[in-house]
Amino acid sequence: MSTVTSQDGTTIAYTRTGSGPAVILVDGAMCHREFGPAKPLAAELAAHFTVYIYDRRGRGESGDTAPFSVAREVEDIAALIKEAGGTAHVYGISSGAALALEAAKAGLPITKLAVYEFPLVVDDTRPPVPADYDERLEKAIAAGKPGTAIKTFMREGVRVPAPVVFMMQFMPAWPKLKKVAPTLRYDAALFDGLHDGTPLPEGRWADVSVPTLVMDGSKSPAWVRNGVAALAKAVPGAEHRTIEGQTHMLKPKAVAPILIEYFTD
Repeated sequence: MSTVTSQDGTTIAYTRTGSGPAVILVDGAMCHREFGPAKPLAAELAAHFTVYIYDRRGRGESGDTAPFSVAREVEDIAALIKEAGGTAHVYGISSGAALALEAAKAGLPITKLAVYEFPLVVDDTRPPVPADYDERLEKAIAAGKPGTAIKTFMREGVRVPAPVVFMMQFMPAWPKLKKVAPTLRYDAALFDGLHDGTPLPEGRWADVSVPTLVMDGSKSPAWVRNGVAALAKAVPGAEHRTIEGQTHMLKPKAVAPILIEYFTD
């Protein structure tokens, strides 16, 4: 493990593997270096790139300095890009896609950006996320009820079926999820005004000037795919690609060849 220090003094833990141009992988909700898709994806990319995977603040071995803001997470990526030599390709998945777009919007020296299934709610193909969703997450976390926060996220944030959420409580991964559940409010902050079932705000990503690949899976729900299609139109010059046979639980072996081609071209 290595570390960098973000602008506000927070220690960010990362692992570097491979050789070649730098690629930074940005995880989605509750994932970190040792829990989620980043590590196996890094192994797929390492023959072509120097790959950086890191623990977003509040997760794994990274620190967490109050108060939180999305800008602080953008500064974490900036610190990693500096460590990587001053420029890097960036790939983000789910809420990590939202964060990667914020980093590009902020003007970080990103050479190419790729994002997978930023879970936007832009129409009526699913119920909107409740207006008090963020508040209920905060209350559950403040009350020391991480399991309640996870259930709220799973059922109302990403619409995981209730029986699946029930069974998850008895799986070995559940304690790991509870440990990082407080960071769900950080993910929620990335979706302000973007999951209420209305069209995307005009010009929200007009400042994204880097080449951008926006991806979804052919087996993902209609609401996810509709949001991705809207995002591809909202990011200037973005390319939209659907990965056949994939859902939101994207397999590293399915996306790796696409990223290798895109970041190498």
